[in-house]
Amino acid sequence: MLLLKTIVLLGALQGFIVSILLWSSARRRPEERTTRRLLAAIILFCALACLGLYLDETAWENETTIGSLFNAVVPLIIIMPIGPLIYLYVRSLGEPGFRLERRYRPHFYPIVVDLFQHFFIGCFIAVAFIGSWLKLFHHNFGPAMRGLGVFLDDYNQYADIPRWISLTVYLVLATRYLRRQKVLGSAEWQRWPSIFLRVFWIFDVIWLIFLIPYELPRVGDMLLDKVDWYPLYLPLVAIIYFLGIKGYFITYRSETLPEPKKLLPLVLPAEKVGPVINALRQSMEADGLWLNPELNLTLLAKHCGVAPKTLSIVLNQHLGSSFTDYVNHYRIDAVKERIVRPESRQLTIAGLAYECGFNSLPTFQRAFKAITGMSPKEYLYRNMINSGFE
Repeated sequence: MLLLKTIVLLGALQGFIVSILLWSSARRRPEERTTRRLLAAIILFCALACLGLYLDETAWENETTIGSLFNAVVPLIIIMPIGPLIYLYVRSLGEPGFRLERRYRPHFYPIVVDLFQHFFIGCFIAVAFIGSWLKLFHHNFGPAMRGLGVFLDDYNQYADIPRWISLTVYLVLATRYLRRQKVLGSAEWQRWPSIFLRVFWIFDVIWLIFLIPYELPRVGDMLLDKVDWYPLYLPLVAIIYFLGIKGYFITYRSETLPEPKKLLPLVLPAEKVGPVINALRQSMEADGLWLNPELNLTLLAKHCGVAPKTLSIVLNQHLGSSFTDYVNHYRIDAVKERIVRPESRQLTIAGLAYECGFNSLPTFQRAFKAITGMSPKEYLYRNMINSGFE
């Protein structure tokens, strides 16, 4: 067991080191900040779990008052956020400029499953301490503590069920997302999300195999007496090392490898450019695809009946615009038209932005200022002056 404990401890230390390196390195690459920090958070939570198992096997935590209080109050086994982090990490690989917005917060609310027991114990200890200090309680707390221990043991046992369900659900969501949308970037970046998810799918199956007998009252106790949690945590250590090494290589590959030679831009025949431009304008002006907040280059190319690469060439070389700028011009024009209408005064600027296809207020404000040279409020104020409403 000493060897297994050492392996788990080394895995925890490796996880802490790699997560710190990934998190701090994000400052040097702002365009990959979200991706790096999401991976750092995943590794950190895995490392905390390994540290929790190691401390649970030490005499300091089991035989000292300070260690027992630390184990009771400080949460180390935090599993519920890992599933959402995996899903958002895969999305950040497939969506350049992906950001963690406020709308993703509900994904992390189930963390209460991990924190409940520690909050409950903290409240119990605080009440017992204050009551003893004020001499409000005169009876022995021994039976209450033993009953509390039994309750928390049962809670820890059955809390693993929603934890496993959460991980499985988000793995399904991430896998479905990966199938729907081709991950952008080099060939290495296209392979990495699939490998990343495959690793966690393997762990998910191992967890299920361990979880089924563990949840049975008698079998679970016998299982822990014989093998403890090592069949589950040793694969977790392997994941930490794999993600640390592979994730470090991927995020730093542009700094360690020479830059590839730039290829000459592809040129489309003139007879192919015209139909693509007509289909593009048809999809924007007649079909109103810019109203779809989930619109991307792949969806627009599919609607126009051309390959995404062809559409990108037409936009860049013949219309002098990127996909984002091209679509945002239609959205901004619609906002400019509606913002001065009297009937639109009941709507907020954010409401108008969402109505015109934007899914983020900061994104809308940046696009509006880049196109018009002023903020939405400045634009509205100037139009009110020109219309004589001042």
